[in-house]
Amino acid sequence: MKALFKHWPRIGVTLLPLFFALLHSLGWVQLNALQRLDDILYDTRLRATMPATMDERIVIVDIDEKSLAQIGRWPWSRNVLAELINKLYAEQNIALLGVDVVFAEPDNSSGLQQLRSMAANEFKDQAAFVNRLEQLAPTLDFDAVFTEALKDRPIVLGYFFTNDPLGRTTGALPSPIFSDADLGGHFFDAPEWTAYGSNLVPFSKAAPRAGHFNSFTDADGVVRSVPLVANYQGSFYESLSLAMFRAIVGQPRVQPSFSKEAFLPKAFRGLDKLVLLQGEKSLAIAVDKRGGALIPFRGPGNVQGGSFRYVSAIDVLQSKIAKGELKNKIVLLGTTALGLYDMRVTPVGEAYPGVETHANMVSALLDGRILVKPDYALGYDLVLLILAGLLLAFGLPLLSALKAVLLSSGVLATLVLLNLWLYLGYGLVLPLAGALTMTITAFALNMSYGYFVESRSKRDLANLFGTYVPPELVDEMVQDPDSYSMQAINRELTVMFCDMRGFTNMSETMEPLKLQAMLTGIFSRITDVIRRHRGTIDKYMGDCVMAFWGAPVETEEHAELAVRAAIEIEQVVRRINEEHRQQGLPEIGVGIGINTGVMCVGDMGSDIRRSYTVIGDAVNLASRLEGLSKIYGVSIVVNDTTKLLTQRVVWQELDKVRVKGKEQVVTIWNPIAITTDTNASLTDELKLWSQVLRNYRAQNWDQVDVGILNLLRVAGTKPLYRLYADRVAAMRHLPFDASWDGATRFESK
Repeated sequence: MKALFKHWPRIGVTLLPLFFALLHSLGWVQLNALQRLDDILYDTRLRATMPATMDERIVIVDIDEKSLAQIGRWPWSRNVLAELINKLYAEQNIALLGVDVVFAEPDNSSGLQQLRSMAANEFKDQAAFVNRLEQLAPTLDFDAVFTEALKDRPIVLGYFFTNDPLGRTTGALPSPIFSDADLGGHFFDAPEWTAYGSNLVPFSKAAPRAGHFNSFTDADGVVRSVPLVANYQGSFYESLSLAMFRAIVGQPRVQPSFSKEAFLPKAFRGLDKLVLLQGEKSLAIAVDKRGGALIPFRGPGNVQGGSFRYVSAIDVLQSKIAKGELKNKIVLLGTTALGLYDMRVTPVGEAYPGVETHANMVSALLDGRILVKPDYALGYDLVLLILAGLLLAFGLPLLSALKAVLLSSGVLATLVLLNLWLYLGYGLVLPLAGALTMTITAFALNMSYGYFVESRSKRDLANLFGTYVPPELVDEMVQDPDSYSMQAINRELTVMFCDMRGFTNMSETMEPLKLQAMLTGIFSRITDVIRRHRGTIDKYMGDCVMAFWGAPVETEEHAELAVRAAIEIEQVVRRINEEHRQQGLPEIGVGIGINTGVMCVGDMGSDIRRSYTVIGDAVNLASRLEGLSKIYGVSIVVNDTTKLLTQRVVWQELDKVRVKGKEQVVTIWNPIAITTDTNASLTDELKLWSQVLRNYRAQNWDQVDVGILNLLRVAGTKPLYRLYADRVAAMRHLPFDASWDGATRFESK
């Protein structure tokens, strides 16, 4: 909490992007760039996840340029269209026809109207003319011919709604799927229209199924969704794709279903599904609050090997398609001819055939693959913004630059993966731009503030300690630079002296450059171990490394960290020797002395040269212990204070000693292994050694000899046991000394 309070200006700066993102999400401040970015992200995700396979169930009969070139400009005579429909059903036996064309005006291209006028006037006395006209009338009434072609066939006609200022309408609307009365007081933000252009009444009666082919055009001019339901004067009408789907599945009735949030009044519970009911069966189609659905494009439009098969209308009329080739297919009649202006700008193409948007929707409805922005998208966006924003605001100021990058990257990855999972798994299109932009901006502002405002004192601290302290600890220190200084203080620390054995002899036989390279490589690996265990390198002294733990960054585990580092250094030296044996290089040894105690730590030295170091008796004792390692034939010697502060380590007591310059007896130990690495034979060996030490300090030399013999039989020629065997051989000739405390005195350093 103290650290957070200290960083409150930085937290405030980081919260600014969250504040503006929330305003945008709530609609109180419209940030067009974020909406545009959301559209780009949606388009990119859509293109990346399209199946890009052909749906063999659906065929588009195309009034294309080739058909117009042979038949003539649009509109065609209705008898031609009637012939096209008859061939689709009689020769091809299709399952359903959807018509992406409106027949709003009578077809007088046959001249029948003029002929009847002539028969009623200048040729009224010509009986043969009148009779012949009556015989030809059924074939010249192209609208009647077309009406006959529509009758009793599974056909869905198309029409459109418009917001004509004058409210002009043409043709007849189909029956609505439901009305305001079916809403039950719930909220429904369906698009409302003031006029329509529909098919002539005879056509509407002959083919009563119909659907509008309106679409939603976003602010950038791109068609991404269609209204499955449109509102006209309180009645609701289905789209062409929904009408075709209902015709395929048996014409179930449609019932609106609204969100279930009990805490909201009815007026605020928006439409979230259209439920198709047929007997006891039901099928739910997810929609947004406008009754719309995003078009789940299968792939690029109107290309060879695209999402749907295209058949030229002229090929059908001229029977160039084999009979039955389109049997049981769902057919959409539309156009890709540029002059007929039925091209749309979509996420997958800038000149995308309008008829194919309906084909995509029919395909998606058949597969249950509907994309929808749910009514709870706002709540989802707000929750993610708040969670991500607060995590960044209160997390970034406490982290280093690298960890801040990792946190921000993790938040970005989580946002993207969660969004993609909901999209691919459940067809939910949820906002992403606001959260992504907020995350990136929060990171940028946080890093900028940290660099330009807070980093000055941190850079000063890093410059001060950078030559003494590992970068990992400097990273921790710069989080609270006021807590550290170079002033000398007394503190309990753990210090280590690590001496490389054998380099003196090597220096006499090896070339200087090779010796330097070898020493540098070894010290680099040892230094890496010390740094990973949070140690501070004090200095390099020839072939010796001095390090300490617990300063400048305090840690309660300084003793254990030092011991664990020493054990790992011993293992590293073993691996180095294995490499040297393979390379024909001389082997090296290591001697490590570790001591824990109160010592003075700080910036020491002269006006010319200073360093951050430790001094005191505890430091001197560590140096003495390093020297004892060679005598006792072990790599690591630790005093009893360090041993008591270290957990999960298996110890072997070496001796009680008095080092030069100190009368106090020190018990010294050798860390053999981490507790997880122990085995039964090691446990038995240590028990037997404890008995040997007790007999040794009791001056019971015969029992010591027996115990050492048993140990040598178990552990081989271990130098420690040979040392005690030699001591006993020398001491058994001395008289019993009742005042002896079992400690060994060393007069040399």
